[in-house]
Amino acid sequence: MSDLDQLTQSLARNLKRWRGERGFTLDALAARSGVSRGMIIQIEQARTNPSVGTTVKLADALGVSITTLLDYEQGPQVRIVPEDQAVRMWWTEGGSHTTLLVGTEARGPLELWSWRLMPGDGSASDAHPPGTVELLHVDAGELTLVVDGVAHAMPAGTSATFESNVPHAYRNEGAETVEMTMAVSIPPVG
Repeated sequence: MSDLDQLTQSLARNLKRWRGERGFTLDALAARSGVSRGMIIQIEQARTNPSVGTTVKLADALGVSITTLLDYEQGPQVRIVPEDQAVRMWWTEGGSHTTLLVGTEARGPLELWSWRLMPGDGSASDAHPPGTVELLHVDAGELTLVVDGVAHAMPAGTSATFESNVPHAYRNEGAETVEMTMAVSIPPVG
């Protein structure tokens, strides 16, 4: 597959995905972006390679970056955030603070979970609906996060985000108890 073919396929897949996540009909996206309904259909069916200007209009209308629309990645994306890269947003001399651990552009229902995995334990999950995103932070121990068959080591203090529309699992392969906090963002129905 040529670079242009790959770009066209990526744009088609990502445009369809983000339009669905935002709950936009073809007509709604056309009205928001100023790009014709017919052009959007051709892009989503990978029958055309739009201009940069058209792609920017679509990204702006969807509220995502052009990079997000053109992302080549075929598989699930996992972003691991080491503890030293978390952003301290507010603090006082008394020791109070807030830290942004990890973020995502997803919208819809949001669930917050507290997990404890004893040594040797694990929990596997089937794929969730497309657009479902999980964010997690390991407070203690070392979690093994498995996304679509690929294992990721996450020591205490590490955060991650990934699209959970593929099989995934959380395992404690160490000797210490794993404690983690997880948020699940589910796309709106409709």
